[in-house]
Order: sequence, then structure tokens, then C-alpha cells
Amino acid sequence: MKLSAIKLPKPSDLTGTLRAVAALFPDPRDVKLPKNRKEARKAAKDFWYGKPHGERRLGDLYCEKTGLYKHREWRGVKDTFYYFHMIWLYNYANMVMDIMKFGSPVTFVKGLWRYRWMGQTYLPVLHWFDRGLEGMRGPALRASAWHYRAMTCVTINQFMNMFEADGNLRNGAHNDAWHHAMAHKETVWGGIFYPWMDKFKHIPLEMIPYFVTCHVNNHTVLNYIDAAQSLGLPGDPCPMCQAEAGIFVLDDVPDYAPFLVTSNEACDGSVASTAIQDWFWNRPLFAMPQPMQFDDPLVQEHCANEIRECWKFIEEQTGVPFNWELLKENLEKQNELMRFEWEKWDVDAKTGSYPINGVAQALYRIYQSQYGEHFIWHFVDGKVNKIMTRCVEKKIDTFPKTRHRVIAWSCAPLYYSNWCTWAYNCWGLNTVINMDSLMFDMTIRTDTLDHCVEDMARYHEWAPMRRMAVGGMHHIFELWDYMERFRCDMVMMYDQLQCKGMQGVVGLFEDEFRKRNIHAIWMPHALPDKRTVSRAEIRRIINDYMTTVMKEEPLDPSLLEFDDDMSW
Repeated sequence: MKLSAIKLPKPSDLTGTLRAVAALFPDPRDVKLPKNRKEARKAAKDFWYGKPHGERRLGDLYCEKTGLYKHREWRGVKDTFYYFHMIWLYNYANMVMDIMKFGSPVTFVKGLWRYRWMGQTYLPVLHWFDRGLEGMRGPALRASAWHYRAMTCVTINQFMNMFEADGNLRNGAHNDAWHHAMAHKETVWGGIFYPWMDKFKHIPLEMIPYFVTCHVNNHTVLNYIDAAQSLGLPGDPCPMCQAEAGIFVLDDVPDYAPFLVTSNEACDGSVASTAIQDWFWNRPLFAMPQPMQFDDPLVQEHCANEIRECWKFIEEQTGVPFNWELLKENLEKQNELMRFEWEKWDVDAKTGSYPINGVAQALYRIYQSQYGEHFIWHFVDGKVNKIMTRCVEKKIDTFPKTRHRVIAWSCAPLYYSNWCTWAYNCWGLNTVINMDSLMFDMTIRTDTLDHCVEDMARYHEWAPMRRMAVGGMHHIFELWDYMERFRCDMVMMYDQLQCKGMQGVVGLFEDEFRKRNIHAIWMPHALPDKRTVSRAEIRRIINDYMTTVMKEEPLDPSLLEFDDDMSW
């Protein structure tokens, strides 16, 4: 080859390349070396333990407009390596192992390719962990992460059960798994299906395509809402109902079961989505409505009869008789979970050693109590019990920067469930309990079938967004008792702009807040639709209240304003 044929880069190109490479490394002029022994000791301490809450600037970690990290948060040697090994690496490994455990990797890939919500949710799962656990250290990091692990396991179990039975992935053919699956609306409690759990798998219809996806990736359900409105349905009803209907409109529902059990929960607006589901699926359906006012003994008896009728429907569809012993066995396991939940609430109410942050506590409790019995709940509760017991015995202050103990009331924004992690890091607002966590505050008797059905009816009536949202003024105003019980001095009052039920009591709450001299921040949102009220706007509302009303300074000013509109 002739030397004249070799094209050397132009000086301008070479300069640009060198600059691009140099940008990968920190500018030496920005590296601040310790000037004296005191600064050296401080730098070594920050490296070993991580910077204390008042000095770390978590907002500086974000890439512009994404909310994604430029690099991982340094939490000190111990917690950083714990996050890498027991949260990041451990959960990635278990996400693969759960797929192998609950089904076939080939089926998983087919489902990933077929369903839009699947691809958009599975891939950013660890970013969901990052958001919810941001800034957490020590026992709070560990206990909260275990709750996320349980929810991830149950999610994979559900969508793999869907895919293993899915006729859409098998050219319309229905296999044995399809004939041994029971589909139900996500708001129908899984305990209804306990008598058949040895032979059949109950799989909530919308819990994965709708509920979980909102938390993991806030963009996923938007096109389902638009699809429902494209049919001519009005845009003002609850967007939860619109999204659940839109999944069917866009044919994004696995064909995994021969029949469906539905309800009218969270409100009667969901009757419309149920009608659309019935229309599109066109298979046997049993509607098990939940009453709006359920304190009347006659209403209670009616709801118990609805459960019995549902059991007859399942017997007719499956050909398998009701199994009382199996029902008792699983209810007693679920009661065990409830008893430990009461222990957690007791620690939360009476001490400062409760090691679970607001988002992990709320999502785990809703998921666990609504889905029903599963082995992973017991495994995780055992892990959390050890952490919590150690915190109580050693009197560890798990959230040492708490300025206000906050209770969150009414229906939460699904697209921004991790606001409470941000609020603690930025302002010291510690969300110690959520309304939906308190819905199923009961155990179920198993001494006789009549007692059992009576308690199951009440459990069914106390579903999320039901008892203390549309269950009558007595239940809506249980807020004051729970505030006293959990020693809360502030309320984060969710204002679901398209919920006709709670919109009617805004004035009543305002009067009570003034009368009781309670600080309450109203948080407007549209449940799964981030376009109505963005996450940035929610943060601005909280920022304004804390500066103008509370006259407080932020713990971490870098978190006051940032753009995460493009973030998952």
C-alpha cells in the first residue's frame, strides 16, 4: 500500500475525538484533594460510610430530563456492596430463575415479543428498585428491598402462568394449562379461589398489564387510556377503568382462562370496563359486585350469598367440587401474614425503629392482601422480621432525618408511588402508613363455614380504594384515629381528580383540618395518567407548602427541581 493512500484524520477531527474521550473521565481541575488532615479524615469517613443526609446531593446524579442515574449512588462501602450484591445482582439473577421456575424461557420470549406492557415493564424493573430505595441506608435499605423482591417474584409468577396458558401464543390452541386457570378482575380478592388451589391457578386479569406497569413504567398505560376514549367513551371517568378497558381494545390481553370473575370495584365506574371486557372476551362471566354501604347486616348477608354463588359458578365451570379443607388451610396461612402485619404496625406506631419506607410498605401490603396466599410472602416476612427485631432491640433510628410523620390518605398516584422516598430525602417527610395498607385490617375465622363466609364477605368489601374512600363517612373519617395511633402530625391528602366519590368530600376534609389544626398537603393526580398532573408538578406543590406554610429549608436542595418527564 502506498503511503499516499493512507488518509490521516484532519486535525479538527482528531481534536474532537480526544475531547470525546476526555469527557469520559473527570476533569482533574474538578477533583478536590483534601487540604489538611481534618479534610482527609472527613473524605475517608464519607467514603467508608457515605455522605450524611444533609451533605449528599442526590439530584446531581440524574441525567437531564430522564431521572436516570449518571452513576450509582455511593452509600458507603457496606451499603453500596450490599446494594450491588443483594439487590442489583440478586434480583437480576432471581428474575431469570423465576422464569425458569414458573415456566419456559421460550414462552417468556414469546410473551415479551407479543405484549407491549411486558417489554416495557420487565426491562426497567431495577430502575423501579432504584427510585423506591433512593437514599436508603442500613436496615431501611435491606427491609424495603425484600418487599420489592417479593412483589417481583409474584409478578413473574403471574405473567408466566398467563403465558404458559395463553392461546394467543399457540395460534389459538388451548392447552391443559388454559383449562386449569381461573381469570378474575384484579380487585377480586384471590382468597375467593382458595378451594381450588391444588388443581387450578387463579390469575388476576389486570394486575400485571395495568397495576404493576404503572409503578414500574409510567408511560405504559397511556395508550390504553387513549384507546378506550377512541371508542367514543368520555374522558372524565376514572382513568383506571379506561386503562383496563383499553387493554382489551388493543388486544393486549393473554387468552389464558375459560371464564372470568369480575366485580364493580374500585367504584361503579368500573362496571363500564367490565362490560367491555365481557364483550371482547365473550366467555362465561360471573359478576360479584361489592356494595357501597356495607355496614348494614342485610347488605352483609347479600355479599356472603354472592360469594357462595360465585363458588357454584366455579364448580360448574371446572367440574371440581368446593374444597373446605383447602380453603381453611390457605386462609390460616393468610391470617399468619396478617398477624405479622399487625406486629409491623405496632413497631411503626410505637417506636422509631420501623425499617420499611413508605412506598415499599404500601405496595407490598396492597399486593399481598389483594392477591392472596403465596410462598414468597412468608419467606420475605421472615427476612423482614429478623431485621425489624434487631432494629427494636438495638433501638436503631431507621429514618433519623424525620421531621414530620405523614399519613397518606385516599387513592394514590400509581405513576408516582415513590414520591414519598423523594419527600423524605428532600424534606424529611416520613410517610409511615398509607390508607390502602389499612384496608384489610382483620383475620378470617375458620371454625365454621358460616363464620368463614361472613368474614370473607367483609374482607371482600374492604378492598383497596373501597372501605375508606367510598364506604361512607364513618370509614372515610377513620383518618383521625389512625393519625393518633401512628403519631402522625401531617396528612398527604391524595386528590384523584377524576374520582367522583372523593371529590364530594373535599370541603368536609378541609373543615376538619382547620378545626383540628392539622397540616395537610393536597396532592392532585389522575391515578395512572401522568399527563394530567406530572410528577414534577406534584413535587412543586409539596415544595411550595413546605417553604411557604411550614417555613422549612430542604435537607437536599438538589432534589427541589429536576425534569424526569422522560423517565420510566
